[in-house]
Amino acid sequence: MNRYKHTVQYYETDKMGIVHHSNYVRWMEEARVDFLSQIGWDFARLEEMGIASPVTALDCKYKTSCTFSDEVYITVRIDEFKGVRLKLYYEMKNKDDKVLCEAHSEHCFLSKDGKLLRLQKEYPEFYKVLMGLVEV
Repeated sequence: MNRYKHTVQYYETDKMGIVHHSNYVRWMEEARVDFLSQIGWDFARLEEMGIASPVTALDCKYKTSCTFSDEVYITVRIDEFKGVRLKLYYEMKNKDDKVLCEAHSEHCFLSKDGKLLRLQKEYPEFYKVLMGLVEV
């Protein structure tokens, strides 16, 4: 899996010139979209199939700050998946390989009518791909 690269924009910084903590969550979303695309299940495909994937939980541990024009490299991996909930791990590093933030997001999968999907039964191909990427 390729790491996702984000270049910090000026508007993402606060009055002190440091990236505001809320932006890390946005970058997690960008990296998740990229991750799904890399595994062949981009958002457009999922939406065409009627699959939504809302966030059910977030957890961020900020280690070091970053500033305007810094490059942030985000690695995404699947920490847990049992067919209903997907837990992703994010590691954000700077160009010097120093950890900026470690985070998790949890997601479920819903149909267009808002019902919880059991991927193994309803979308076995997608389920198989996700299961194959679970970190042990």
